[in-house]
Amino acid sequence: MDQPLKLRLFTEAPLAAGSAVVLGPDQAHYLCNVMRAQQGAALALFNGRDGEWRATLAEAGKKKALLAIETQIRPQQSEPDLWLIFAPVKRARIDFIAEKATELGVSVLQPVFTKHTVMSRVNDDRLRAIAVEAAEQCERLSVPEVRDPLSLDALLADWPADRCLILLDEGGGGRPVAEALASLPPGPAAVLVGPEGGFAKTELDALRTLSFAVPVGLGPRILRADTAVVAALSCFQAVCGDWRRPPRAKSSTN
Repeated sequence: MDQPLKLRLFTEAPLAAGSAVVLGPDQAHYLCNVMRAQQGAALALFNGRDGEWRATLAEAGKKKALLAIETQIRPQQSEPDLWLIFAPVKRARIDFIAEKATELGVSVLQPVFTKHTVMSRVNDDRLRAIAVEAAEQCERLSVPEVRDPLSLDALLADWPADRCLILLDEGGGGRPVAEALASLPPGPAAVLVGPEGGFAKTELDALRTLSFAVPVGLGPRILRADTAVVAALSCFQAVCGDWRRPPRAKSSTN
């Protein structure tokens, strides 16, 4: 009888039957010391390109571990081409945003500095680590790209014309989110969430004039930035994204 694979790791290495992957000190420590995996333990590996594979812990050491790649569990699948553009917030909340956005299937995490953004720095490495861990736990087949922060002006100056920008308009200038999303044509999209103090009026006025921007509202209550991220991404996935697909079976092994 098949048993679920309890261990799952992301790797940058290519994955193919009969190949091997060497884990570095951090992942080896996590697998062997934190999760207490023993030689011969089965786990799942994914790299965002080659699908998900069953592997076995062939060698376990203090500073590295060797994994033997066996059979493919799932082929690589397409995911929504959805960016999250967000103003950095305090550490606990930005960690939450990175984790939940990964679980909700975004392909890019793009921090953006606005006029009311309080935080002046972003720890890209930390956001990347949180995204990897979230992808491992939620069983998605890729990890979102974490991009360097940009100013709002720089972001919009180089905006791809074919990508819809879903603007969370806290000023009341947008259509109800479900109504607006239902009328969107298929194609690449991005969700833009402002800082804790909201966008400046001049920013909102300029954003509303952009041909590729779709201002939306998230109801009658004022939401924190991290709550707005979860609400908007959930709406997108339900109306336009991969929540419309049937659920899949859990990963398993012999």
